[in-house]
Amino acid sequence: MFIATAADSTAVFKHFDVFMILFTIVIAIGVVRLLMARQKNKFAIAFGLVSLGVFLYSDYAMVLNWINGGN
Repeated sequence: MFIATAADSTAVFKHFDVFMILFTIVIAIGVVRLLMARQKNKFAIAFGLVSLGVFLYSDYAMVLNWINGGN
């Protein structure tokens, strides 16, 4: 019964979503700073780009969940 009432919830926005967007912005700033640096750290750039890709994809999925109403 509890599971059925939780599934009927219409609120799809969660407070953690704000942190996901903020982390994505921080990672993007870090990648830009790494790319602008005079001495390039290739490992840090690659790690930052992979992390940014993962966070951008999760943000994309999160926004699609908002648009579709959690279905």
